[in-house]
Amino acid sequence: MRERATSPVYAQIAFDIAKRIAGSELKENARIYGRSLLASEYGVSPETIRRSLRLLADMGIVEIRQNSGGIVLSREKAKQYTLRFNEYMDVRALQKRLRALLIEQEKTSREILDIADSIVYTNEKFHKHNLFQAYEVNVPEASPLCGTTLYAADFWQHTGATVIAIRREDRVILSPGPRLEVRAGDWLVYIGDTAAIDAVEAFVESKER
Repeated sequence: MRERATSPVYAQIAFDIAKRIAGSELKENARIYGRSLLASEYGVSPETIRRSLRLLADMGIVEIRQNSGGIVLSREKAKQYTLRFNEYMDVRALQKRLRALLIEQEKTSREILDIADSIVYTNEKFHKHNLFQAYEVNVPEASPLCGTTLYAADFWQHTGATVIAIRREDRVILSPGPRLEVRAGDWLVYIGDTAAIDAVEAFVESKER
């Protein structure tokens, strides 16, 4: 349901009088009561009624008479005025809705920027505390690691990498202990700098240690 815009009180009263004229409640050449009576009827000040009648006079709907209110001049112009007034109020309502949407859009845009900033900050913070990329290497059957432990093989001393997990078939062994034997087909998940990649592959695939 479209929201209606709010117009000044004097314009609303002018519109109401014009509707009464357009609907023949007030006929052409009929006398409109003085400002005091209209002010009492609408519950407003005489000055507000004066502005309402002046608006209708400017539209050629009524003629203002000194100290006697006014005379209805044109029912047709009153009908045209009510139609234009409704169109004007529809446009005002659309403008009001547009302003509300623009304010909402600006608020949403600020929230998006705040979220984006938070993501960037979190990523930067994560990277600062996660200096090493995790890599994986498969242990072939001919590897000298098969049947021995990482500790016994001096894995870290030879590669500079630290094994943080072993993927074995359908399970993951986190932080493998010093007595865990490495098997063929295991995947070693390790961290280290880029130089450690070649060292690990060479060590795992070497025929002799």
